[in-house]
Amino acid sequence: MIRIGVDLGGTKIEVAALDEQGRELARRRVPTPRGDYPGTVSAVARLVEQVESELGQRGSVGVGAPGAISAVSGLMKNCNSTWLNGKPLLRDLEGLLHREVRIANDANCFALAEAVDGAARGAGSVFGVILGTGVGGGIVIRGHLVTGANAIAGEWGHNPLPFLKDGDHPLPSCYCGQHGCIETYLSGPALARDHAAAGGAPLAPPDIVAAAAAGDAACEASLCRYEDRLARALAHVINLLDPDVIVLGGGLSQITRLYANVPQRWHAYVFSDHVATRLLPNRHGDSGGVRGAAWLWD
Repeated sequence: MIRIGVDLGGTKIEVAALDEQGRELARRRVPTPRGDYPGTVSAVARLVEQVESELGQRGSVGVGAPGAISAVSGLMKNCNSTWLNGKPLLRDLEGLLHREVRIANDANCFALAEAVDGAARGAGSVFGVILGTGVGGGIVIRGHLVTGANAIAGEWGHNPLPFLKDGDHPLPSCYCGQHGCIETYLSGPALARDHAAAGGAPLAPPDIVAAAAAGDAACEASLCRYEDRLARALAHVINLLDPDVIVLGGGLSQITRLYANVPQRWHAYVFSDHVATRLLPNRHGDSGGVRGAAWLWD
């Protein structure tokens, strides 16, 4: 049987079908009907049906969603695609597709993809990090996804930034209702806001990176602040989880200097005389979420 993975994002819905060896057989994507829950569910179901029709096979279906299913209500929670919150996504998809569906947080799917056959293949413990419009994380131990008693294992972005410094104040407000969440410092929009707040020109993260490489002192200072905050946040993960590998995903994972600079900085915050944890770029790129969703059935 083929495995079908769905990456249900805030701007696009992508579906891919994999064979037993993880080879991609088909892929389709459409824009997400933002703010339209019935339209979103219908779009997912149509994509799955189109792929199955193209391949002439019925498959298992896994979905990476920007949130989690509440163990109490069975409804979606913690979604930054807010029109999904409080909705019976699993029930509705199973009703349209007439089969069991598995749903996991999109960061969990990314971590699973990189642990199964990605950058962290063969590692005993993996922490997968999404650094994009939001900040998320997922945990894989010996090839198995850890979801947790409350379905929030790895929700690293909504813990407070640790080892606070004067420059981290005032604590930014977060959509989750708290202040000072890691996401408010380490997301793409957060990097851009921090640069502007420090007196820099209004620039997107790729432009900040390019200007820093060209010698712009203000952009260099913004990236150094970002690297130190990322080092502190990941040191907190290492102190708690002590993973073999941390894999970065999302748009900011393309900043190549992070992989040398952040491990140099995190030594000051890790409770150990030596840090063996490796910080690696992802292997699957934008395909990580959809591949991880497909692997939910492995």
